[in-house]
Amino acid sequence: MYSAQLLDHFQNPRNVGEIAGADAMAEIENPACGDVLRLTLKSSAGRITQAQFKAKGCVASIACGSALTELVVGKTLNEARNLRREDVSAAVGGLPRASTHAAHLALDALSAALSRINPVV
Repeated sequence: MYSAQLLDHFQNPRNVGEIAGADAMAEIENPACGDVLRLTLKSSAGRITQAQFKAKGCVASIACGSALTELVVGKTLNEARNLRREDVSAAVGGLPRASTHAAHLALDALSAALSRINPVV
């Protein structure tokens, strides 16, 4: 049912926790299933330098939160804004149809956090 990549992100999640002095934080809950994802970001010169997450939810939500943090570190804010559900899904080796909500949750948290980062002028 789940790919080896997804199970690895679930069993060995990357970047778990919260960044002290984060530039942005967002916590999003999926009202349909109750999964919650909190994402904290640190940025410098228009690039994401650090990302950490905390999640309460299903296997797929935890795996997608983990994968998202790996996807965004090093990206510009605009590159991060352009990530799509398919990018998160691919990073965990695909998602079963019943678990696609997990990629949406991760991207919703990212979008909310990015909206709280002041752009470099």
